[in-house]
Amino acid sequence: MSSPWIAAAIALFLWWFSTGVILCRVRLADRAGGGAHLRSFFWSLPFLVLGLWGLVETAQDASVLGVYLAFLSALAVWGWIELAFLSGQITGPNRAPCPDDAPEWKRFLRAWGTIAYHELALVAVLTLLVYEVWREPNPFGLYTFALLFFARISAKLNLFYGVPRINTEFLPSPLRHLPSHFRRRTMNRFFPVSVSLLTIASGFWIERMFTAGDPAQAVGFALVAALSLLALLEHWFMVLPLPDAKLWRWMLPAPKPTTKTL
Repeated sequence: MSSPWIAAAIALFLWWFSTGVILCRVRLADRAGGGAHLRSFFWSLPFLVLGLWGLVETAQDASVLGVYLAFLSALAVWGWIELAFLSGQITGPNRAPCPDDAPEWKRFLRAWGTIAYHELALVAVLTLLVYEVWREPNPFGLYTFALLFFARISAKLNLFYGVPRINTEFLPSPLRHLPSHFRRRTMNRFFPVSVSLLTIASGFWIERMFTAGDPAQAVGFALVAALSLLALLEHWFMVLPLPDAKLWRWMLPAPKPTTKTL
């Protein structure tokens, strides 16, 4: 477990598996209807509590095990917030589709209104982690959450400005209004900046992994380097014709059938 290559493989698996679990839970709640999304929100609260506790507790543990636990704790907190968003419980005040003729400034305000509470929740957790974990012996929980936060902001901005490929297949019923705030276009000016920054970040983490002074540091930098490369890959999925949805489609239940009225 002290090998950085094993750590990178574990990060890859956890990214794929945790994403699939969240998508599966949301799909099942969609099929069940009623208050299933709200029940998912409350039943998953222990992940938030345990994740926050783990992030604070592992900050003083600079061992290999401490690094892995900090990484898992960050994923638990992040995953709960994402589930709360996809369940429609922590989104924003705007739940209506965006009119096609809305001017750019109004489209931005409406788009912000669809995710405002979600973004504020992420900022609150990130601020808490900076306060509690910054300059501690094991900052890798903070690094993990911060990387996920800024990569997600970058992805959302690219969807707003416009990209050629937008996958809305896994959006649940509470978020059916979101695609109206996206834009399809061949390219936007922010995309080259975002992929360049992610490439630089990935190179930085990889360099730190190879020059780390002890196995725990090497494992920690390998974990965040793998996440950086995955975030970079997810950005390229927005412009390249790659079947990324197949990574999870096979493990998800079929969507709830729609009934047509004559």
